Amino acid sequence: MKWLLVIALALTPLSASAQDISGSGRAKDGDSLDMAGIAVRLHGIDAPELDQICSRQGQSWACGKEAAAKLAQMLNGAELRCEQHDVDQYDRIVASCTARHVDLGQAMVEAGLAVALPQFSDRYLGAEARAKALKLGIWASDFQQPADYRAANPRTHRPKPQAPVSRRPLASPAPSSVYYRNCNAAWASGAAPLYRGQPGYRPEMDGDGDGVACEPFRRR
Repeated sequence: MKWLLVIALALTPLSASAQDISGSGRAKDGDSLDMAGIAVRLHGIDAPELDQICSRQGQSWACGKEAAAKLAQMLNGAELRCEQHDVDQYDRIVASCTARHVDLGQAMVEAGLAVALPQFSDRYLGAEARAKALKLGIWASDFQQPADYRAANPRTHRPKPQAPVSRRPLASPAPSSVYYRNCNAAWASGAAPLYRGQPGYRPEMDGDGDGVACEPFRRR
C-alpha cells in the first residue's frame, strides 16, 4: 500500500519557514521517519542510532532497535500531524509530530528511549527528568549519547539527501497539488530547495536541469 500524504501550506504560518504535514509514515529509527518519501526528523530529541548498542545489567542491549520499534509502534496505522520548525543540513524537515494526539517526541523521551535536546527546545526536559528518576530505558543502562556515537562513526551515520542529484536532463515530474509561483515563494514557505518528485517541484524553477530547484546559490 502506498503511503498517503497531504501537505498543507499555511498562508500565514507561525514562522517564515513553517509548514504543516499530515499523512502516514514509517519509522526509520527512534527519532526520524519517512512520510511518502519526505524525511522528517523529530524536533527537540535525540534517540540512539539504529545500530547503537547499550549495556544493561552487564548485557548488550540493542537500544537503537528498541527505540525504532517504539516509534514504529506509535506510527502503525496512525494519521500523523507534523509542524515544521526547521530544515536540517541534510534537507530533512525538522518537526514536532503527533500520532493519535500523542506527541511522539514526548513519548520517546518519557519511555527513556531518547534524550532531550535543550539547545533546540525545553519542551521535553520534564519528561527526561522523570524517565531518568525512574531509570527507564537508556537511563537504566550504560550508553553513549547519540551525538557522540555519530561523531565516533561518521561514515556510518551521515544521512543522505532526500533525493539524488543528477546532472543529466530529467523528465517532467508528476503533477503536484502544491504550487509555488517562483523560488521566492518556495523559500518563504521553507520548502526550498525542491528536489524532483517532491511536491511543488517544477522544471521551470530548475534552471540548470539538475533535478534540484531553488538551490541556495541559485535563489531567485
